[in-house]
Amino acid sequence: MKSLCARLLGAACLFGCISAAYAQSSDSVLYTRDTLKNANGEAIFHNICQGCHMPDAKGATGAGTYPALAGNPKLVSAPYMAAVILFGRHDMPSFVTKPTRGDGFAGGVMLTDAQIADVINYVRTHFGNHYTDSITADDIKAMHPQDAQPKPKS
Repeated sequence: MKSLCARLLGAACLFGCISAAYAQSSDSVLYTRDTLKNANGEAIFHNICQGCHMPDAKGATGAGTYPALAGNPKLVSAPYMAAVILFGRHDMPSFVTKPTRGDGFAGGVMLTDAQIADVINYVRTHFGNHYTDSITADDIKAMHPQDAQPKPKS
């Protein structure tokens, strides 16, 4: 019974976070896996990233530690950011892995190489970050493991 109560409480908290993120989103659009495919870097940040890194990108500590993206010296390296988004790190999930669940939650969101580049370029030019170089979808594509790349037809 305690496990069921914990699950219900967790689901209620998740619903509250999603509702709050929806209410605070700048364009009031709730993105799903289907509508996310047209989202730009700003929309991706506000509808995915800010859930952990906060709307001001200053990060948070509580049930976990979510690093600040605002003024973070690690952001000097766009490829570092790409690697974290592609492969995950600590509690950060990968956003290119195939969904293991059909409900669109953690592990269920996939971003294209262009979207990953767009959100990286957005974060690196906002929140007090002033990096002038950018990363492209082709740069992201080159970072994928070779066995994950589509094989040319013979």
